Amino acid sequence: MKWTISQLQKFRDRDLQIDETVDVSGIKERDKQIRDVSPINVTGRADISAAKVTFHLHLAGHFILPCSRTLVDVKYPIDIDTTETFLLKADQFDQEDDDVTVVKGDVVDLIPVIQENLLLEIPMQVFCEDVSTDEAAPQSGKDWAVVTEEENKRKVDPRLAKLANFFDDNKES
Repeated sequence: MKWTISQLQKFRDRDLQIDETVDVSGIKERDKQIRDVSPINVTGRADISAAKVTFHLHLAGHFILPCSRTLVDVKYPIDIDTTETFLLKADQFDQEDDDVTVVKGDVVDLIPVIQENLLLEIPMQVFCEDVSTDEAAPQSGKDWAVVTEEENKRKVDPRLAKLANFFDDNKES
């Protein structure tokens, strides 16, 4: 997913079609919650002019992320449409725009841009719907146990048990 500027200029009058599968497994070092990432299928096209290259990309694949409740592996699908612009001649455009990348040297590399888009796609929380008890995080241990909301509502602290009937006693008086 690297091209020199001279290679790209050969496609200036024609449409550059992209259909590649890239390995972005290095992304796991950038975000520790990513347990695994599939090879990413990158499809799209590039519009090339003398001063800039605009890539219209579709990224597809999946992450393996931990479930926020049970820490079980969850397969999270990736389906991103993005447009990335690389400036070949930075002096001809306004560089204040955050949606452009200024090419340093003579190589246009899409891998860092693809990785950034993938990192932005990671959700804050992922939940697994169907979890067997063998895979799930432990529900109890020494001196602790997971309590559901229903159990918590039904349990009355023994120190406050007499207060549970406090208002009933006042009605009888």
